[in-house]
Amino acid sequence: MALGYWYLLVFIGNMPKKEIAIKHATILASYLLIVWGFYRFLFKLPEEVEEFVIKPLIWLIPVFYLLKKEKLGVTSLGLTTKNLFQSFYLSLALGAFFAIEGVIVNFIKYEGQIVFLANVGQRNFWISLVLSLATAISEELSFRGFIFNRVWHALGTEWSANLLTSFVWALIHIPIAIFWWDLSLGGTVGYLLLTTIFGIGSAYLFARTRNVISSIFLHVLWAWPIVLFR
Repeated sequence: MALGYWYLLVFIGNMPKKEIAIKHATILASYLLIVWGFYRFLFKLPEEVEEFVIKPLIWLIPVFYLLKKEKLGVTSLGLTTKNLFQSFYLSLALGAFFAIEGVIVNFIKYEGQIVFLANVGQRNFWISLVLSLATAISEELSFRGFIFNRVWHALGTEWSANLLTSFVWALIHIPIAIFWWDLSLGGTVGYLLLTTIFGIGSAYLFARTRNVISSIFLHVLWAWPIVLFR
């Protein structure tokens, strides 16, 4: 009750009308499902190009276009310095669990083989970290900052918005499982389940802090093992 009241007092003025919010969230989610899905199907560029160039163009340009349509700033994405300390310590509290989940994703990718050190010496440690950060910024600003935040605003219930957007979040990751990693049906289902769990955790954290930096930081802790140990 207190969180909901605080949300109404502080953030309702930084959001569009509910009809516009759900419309724009639906547009962005549909766009990402179609455009990013086709991109994954048609192209397979080096990950550095994907995450530093292609993904920001495909994911973030529509976000800022829709923000302009709403006449709102980046604070409506939760991009703020408020609750910064809380964001970091809550991210760290959940980070160990999701870092382990990231290792499990690799276990699924390699069909039961433990490939913890496959990438050491091939990809620079710091490049892996920055690559994870780039991925996290694009995906969390788009999903938790824009889509989840607006669906939550429109529906009025956190968990309905969380489960709905986490399901769409998992759907967007189907192409990489099929077209990039060539996972079996069982591997794909397992990967999507883990991805959904992460989406739920990231949205939960965003709802506690109202700061997308918490979700970005958590995403780095989740994605880094996937990028470095592959």
